[in-house]
Amino acid sequence: MNNFDWKQLFNPEFYILLEFGGIKIGLYVVLFIVFAETGLLAGFFLPGDSLLFLSGIYSETLVKEFSTGNDFLNVTLLSAMVSLMGIIGNSFGYWFGKKSGNYLFKKQDNFFFKKKYLYQSKDFFDKYGSKAVVFARFLPIVRTFAPVVAGIAEMDKKRFFFYNVLGSVLWSFSMIFSGHYLYEFFLKSLGIDLKHYIEYIVIGIIAITTFPVLYKFLKKRTN
Repeated sequence: MNNFDWKQLFNPEFYILLEFGGIKIGLYVVLFIVFAETGLLAGFFLPGDSLLFLSGIYSETLVKEFSTGNDFLNVTLLSAMVSLMGIIGNSFGYWFGKKSGNYLFKKQDNFFFKKKYLYQSKDFFDKYGSKAVVFARFLPIVRTFAPVVAGIAEMDKKRFFFYNVLGSVLWSFSMIFSGHYLYEFFLKSLGIDLKHYIEYIVIGIIAITTFPVLYKFLKKRTN
């Protein structure tokens, strides 16, 4: 603990390899973060896409306690667990939005809540409708508020549930499987261990996933 550096909080690898009392708790921390990103409004600053991609790289470590003895099944199990937490998180966000009504649009900004993100998510939802629940999964910040906006807009429960499941499955399986099998490809075919380039991977994923959000924001500012 004496060697703790607060900058580690911005490194997804820190959460994946986290231990408490000598016990690895990375899997449970990853699952909580996935839930918090959409289930708790404070989760917008947590690592999402990069965390799942790295979870694919470290899948063997994360599911060691529940290992099936088969590599493909282990990755599938991890993806399914993450997907389930994503579904639960989105459902909680939807419920909160439905119960709160327009209260959030009147709420004052604080460290954990930024009203501008809520408005950006509303614009995104207005543009894409029900499909926004799926698209938002791949966009940082927007995915935190999209289910809340869906609840405020009183989107049909069955329709929301369908797109919620679809989005969570596509997001978790695509990110985790990509991380796992790209890691294997680079290691076995090119002799490159991606674990030595984690910082570059995280920066690259953040740049790719946040570009659409930044572009939309800057475009809106210039109009």
